[in-house]
Amino acid sequence: MFKRVLVANRGEIAVRVIRALHENDVEAVAVYSTADADALHVRLADRAICVGPPAATESYLKIPSLIAAATTTGCEAVHPGYGFLSENPAFVEACADNDVVFVGPDADVMARMGDKVQAKLELREAGVPLVPGTEGSTSVEEARAAAAEVGYPVLLKASAGGGGKGMRLVRDPDQLEAAFGMASMEAEAAFGDGSLYLEKAVSPARHVEIQVIADGQGGVLTLGERECSIQRRHQKLIEESPSPALDPGTREAMEAAAERACHAISYRNAGTFEFLLGTDRSFYFIELNARLQVEHPVTEMVTGMDLVREQLRVASGDALERTGRAERRGHALEIRLNAEDPRNDFAPAPGRVTRFRPPLGPGVRLDTHVEEGYVVPPHYDSLLGKLVVADETRPQAIDRALRALGELVLEGVPTTRELAIDILRSEEFGSGRYSTDYLAEAADRLPAMAGS
Repeated sequence: MFKRVLVANRGEIAVRVIRALHENDVEAVAVYSTADADALHVRLADRAICVGPPAATESYLKIPSLIAAATTTGCEAVHPGYGFLSENPAFVEACADNDVVFVGPDADVMARMGDKVQAKLELREAGVPLVPGTEGSTSVEEARAAAAEVGYPVLLKASAGGGGKGMRLVRDPDQLEAAFGMASMEAEAAFGDGSLYLEKAVSPARHVEIQVIADGQGGVLTLGERECSIQRRHQKLIEESPSPALDPGTREAMEAAAERACHAISYRNAGTFEFLLGTDRSFYFIELNARLQVEHPVTEMVTGMDLVREQLRVASGDALERTGRAERRGHALEIRLNAEDPRNDFAPAPGRVTRFRPPLGPGVRLDTHVEEGYVVPPHYDSLLGKLVVADETRPQAIDRALRALGELVLEGVPTTRELAIDILRSEEFGSGRYSTDYLAEAADRLPAMAGS
């Protein structure tokens, strides 16, 4: 195991990684922008280095500053968390050039899997099911021909990125050209690459992902699935495991596909294979997130494994202690708490947290960097924390989540707390019969979204 690790992130994920390091008797070095000088992750770390002004491009995304922070403090490794530089091959290469271990996959795998078109080509060869569509980047004319072949509706998606950026749903031929232009411009702005590819829109569909960890020595462990269909604008709000949509046969088929893919691409460290699940339980690969996911605590709650600890062990050269399928027990839910106003189209809501009281009790975990008096800055993602609960059954886990949300006090800024309560109480969620269209279809029936 390493002796000192740089945590190249901020917010709740930086706090979570620092705690894991301390539990393993590893020193943690934090980085921070001037906007985060008083942040919790800075105070928890053994040492903290300012890497620039508030703008992420001048601080958390500035590779030379992060490498300098790692090398001058004698760090042996860098944990990137998620977001920022966690899937940036240039950052991985810079770490390698300076004899610093990057806690994640190598730069070549990351670059290939970051190219959504290349990723699909490689996974097709591994026998992983893909959504029908174009095999590579496409022009408007090629997209029109492909859409006519697979049938509308279709999705235009950015070749170079994800997270909903550069994505457009096209329902008929008349919309295609305008949607293509808008998606391409958005992709260019977000990723510096305006190329697009086309997929058949599977609708209604579930968004289900498989968590894996691989040791680079042939060992692969799959840790079951997470159901991520409660979304707004392709951004997840509530996740759960196991998925109420899967039967044992489909679950095993999905985990086996992810395991084959890991071997085929020589994957190392933690990663998540995302799939669309149709109503007939057919499933199709969407993308590989070559990093730790925001929703990783859901998997930790049902497997009892610490994924950050496992990441560090694998990065330090250890082999996995077990491979195949991880044992799982009970049911877990994660509710993302964002500083956003659901009544105003989920507009970010920076400001001061005037009151904060976390929920307690059995089976409750709150990953957060928020404290009473904390000022939510306007420069970064709106995530304030993740409420994670676990219990023996799904109905019991829902009841526990509602109890914990009822205990949670988080005042001063608008949040998604009330919306989460509305969703958990809805018939669709309670029955487990929902899809990625749920929030759009149920908006008028959810009090927290009234007027949006």
